[in-house]
Amino acid sequence: MARKKDSPQKAALREMMSTYLKENNVKVKDGTDVNSIMRDMMSVILEGALDEEMNEELGYSKYDYRNKETDNSRNGYSQKTMHTSYGDMELDIPRDRKGKFEPQVIKKYQNTITQDMEEKIISMYAKGMTTADIESHMRELYDIEISDSTISRITDKSLPIVKEWQERPLEDIYAVVFMDAIHYHVRHEGRIVKHAVYIAIGIDMNGRKDVLGMYVGQNESAKFWLSILNGLKNRGVQDILIACVDGLTGFPQAIEAVFPETEIQQCIIHQIRNTTRFVSYKEIKPLMADLKRVYAAPTEEIALTELDSFEEKWGAKYPKIAKSWKDNWANLATYFKYPEAVRRLIYTTNAIEGFNRQLRKVTKAKTVFPSDDSLLKMLYLAMIDITKKWTGHRQDRGQIHSQLEIFFEERLAGL
Repeated sequence: MARKKDSPQKAALREMMSTYLKENNVKVKDGTDVNSIMRDMMSVILEGALDEEMNEELGYSKYDYRNKETDNSRNGYSQKTMHTSYGDMELDIPRDRKGKFEPQVIKKYQNTITQDMEEKIISMYAKGMTTADIESHMRELYDIEISDSTISRITDKSLPIVKEWQERPLEDIYAVVFMDAIHYHVRHEGRIVKHAVYIAIGIDMNGRKDVLGMYVGQNESAKFWLSILNGLKNRGVQDILIACVDGLTGFPQAIEAVFPETEIQQCIIHQIRNTTRFVSYKEIKPLMADLKRVYAAPTEEIALTELDSFEEKWGAKYPKIAKSWKDNWANLATYFKYPEAVRRLIYTTNAIEGFNRQLRKVTKAKTVFPSDDSLLKMLYLAMIDITKKWTGHRQDRGQIHSQLEIFFEERLAGL
């Protein structure tokens, strides 16, 4: 098969390269030689483009003083090292005496030729790779050495974006909001302390799932959740139909203070974990079977009967279990009033726990974060990577939507 005919530009480039290789006796033996030639070609092209930009800025070419109509002039060159996919490259950047020249082909603070390098670094960081792993990969991909500080500088570019994301406007109403916290060790004032990351995930009335916010604070508290809920309201949320939460003391009161009509569903799975921690290994299976008759009952009335039966059987040995379920029943039993599709959606915080598991997977290589910003930066980049897969709606969203419209008709009509 014959070679496709070159365009005039490609033909000229082919001729130029042939002449260059012959006159300089250059032998191309492997990829390293190709990279070296590509660096030289790129530097020539870029320096030529920069000189043309300077000509455009000043209005006259380098030696054409007759057409000079400005009191500004050239002032030599400054050297700049650029990182490229072909290795490091030195460039001569033209300067002007008045310092007005702002090159466009190579921006003032740019130190990479293409954005692919930074994008790869951010992508690797988002997947939980350590800086040492990133350094190794960048050495293999680009044949360059990259320091911890450079990786931090590149990933720090996401911090203003994180702040903007945390303050973005939200929907007027959310069908369900799941709220939970995970904990990480952070270096703070010379000590290693445990900080909570507060996470809110919302499902809107169209069935779309979205991370509403992630916030780093001290150990989990209802007071901090109150500030987050006020923040959601300030960002445009007028109502939350149902809030799914863990058993944190004061959490329902914090929600009621901001969204007084919101129904609270305390996570059944959290309740099970909290009340069965000290059950004997030999007895956990039959006890859990009896407890399942409570939370899997078809109606609240039957569930309460089963809870009484559970207390009769297990109360003498484990008195705190039934007592805890009865004390928290008002918030544990919310889901009984809804049909099966809505029940499946709200009776646990699985939606947010699955997300938290993915975050832990990404951050498992980091035992201690140097700062809250460092922690938030990694979680944000991981979140962007994780939520790329959240493209669809729940299969049962139509059924859930129609049921919620009936149960919350008055509240939805006012929005």
